[in-house]
Amino acid sequence: MTDTSNARPAEGEAQAPRQSRLLRLMRYLPLIAPVLLWAVPCWVLLFTGQHWPLPVTVAGTALFVLGLAAMPLAMMRGHGRRQQDRAAIIGDTLLGGSWVLFTWSVLLGILLRLALTVAGVGQSEDRARIVTWAVLGVSAALLVWGYVEARRVPRVRRLDVPLPRLGAGLDGLRVVLITDTHYGPLDRARWSARVCETVNTLEADLVCHTGDIADGTAERRRAQATPLATVRATEARVYVTGNHEYYSEAQGWVDLMDELGWEPLRNRHLLLERGGDTLVVAGVDDVTAESSGLVGHRAHLAGALDGADPELPVLLLAHQPKFVDRAAAAGIDLQLSGHTHGGQIWPFHHLVRLDQPALAGLSRHGARTLLYTSRGTGFWGPPFRVFAPSEITLLVLRSAQQR
Repeated sequence: MTDTSNARPAEGEAQAPRQSRLLRLMRYLPLIAPVLLWAVPCWVLLFTGQHWPLPVTVAGTALFVLGLAAMPLAMMRGHGRRQQDRAAIIGDTLLGGSWVLFTWSVLLGILLRLALTVAGVGQSEDRARIVTWAVLGVSAALLVWGYVEARRVPRVRRLDVPLPRLGAGLDGLRVVLITDTHYGPLDRARWSARVCETVNTLEADLVCHTGDIADGTAERRRAQATPLATVRATEARVYVTGNHEYYSEAQGWVDLMDELGWEPLRNRHLLLERGGDTLVVAGVDDVTAESSGLVGHRAHLAGALDGADPELPVLLLAHQPKFVDRAAAAGIDLQLSGHTHGGQIWPFHHLVRLDQPALAGLSRHGARTLLYTSRGTGFWGPPFRVFAPSEITLLVLRSAQQR
């Protein structure tokens, strides 16, 4: 568990300008990223001393140019106004494939070539061709494995979470967290049903969904979301919005989840009582809600806790981990979040950490607040998960008052 409570102000002040510059650079990524993702592998695999026959060089270059042209076009048609699912699948797959190819072109293009040179293996052309085949082989293997990982029912991750203020009557409370299901262009209705079956084997007292249900409107993705109605919990099923709801008519998702029997915690709370003790279960809209323009949608922690006894422990649902700064200031005991996907495709987690204080797992923030960040139950966009497996999380809450 990471303890962030002793971070020095001077370090934070020094890091702020660096993060600001990096965030400014991120604005230009949509323009330069596609070119880099396709140009770098093209150069490494075809033009760094391999001396391929001319037909091979021409055909390979044509493939990279085609990928560079097709990927943004398909992404725009799939995720823009037209919302064409087939185009989205093509664009997302090209995006994931090019990211993996780019990553290993850089890593093996430098490290493997250096190792071969130091070891004195072959001539320059031999080393260049070895690098090419190694990059293609590793990338293909990772994409196949990543696709299987993305489409499988997530493994269950179990952990005990000690909450000092939790009453003894609530010791052992079983909280199941699913998040970032991202129902989308690839029909995952059967996968959704199997996820719900897995959740039901965990005998949860409380089941939480911390947003990003789908990419698309509730009407469009209803069939994939409908199995959520089968989820069982002895106490409650609760839900908060994620940022992707605000790309797809968020109120429709709130209404559908309510229809499916889930309690939308839109800046409000409910009380969970057992054994004479009480836990406040609160939720807030995603931090992007206010900029969405939807009336009444915003992340309002004070509203979520309005009327709750401040002496009671609080479990807070907030889609993005970065909300933990506000949670810690309010003395929240445990915040549950998703959003990061654990990076989804390594090494994208380095970019995620520019925006979020935690990537995955349990971390401490301030004197009291714990944050659990899930790697997510589904996947966004590219149907791959590389070194960032999905999860269904079982959190068993433990009380310090229990003998």
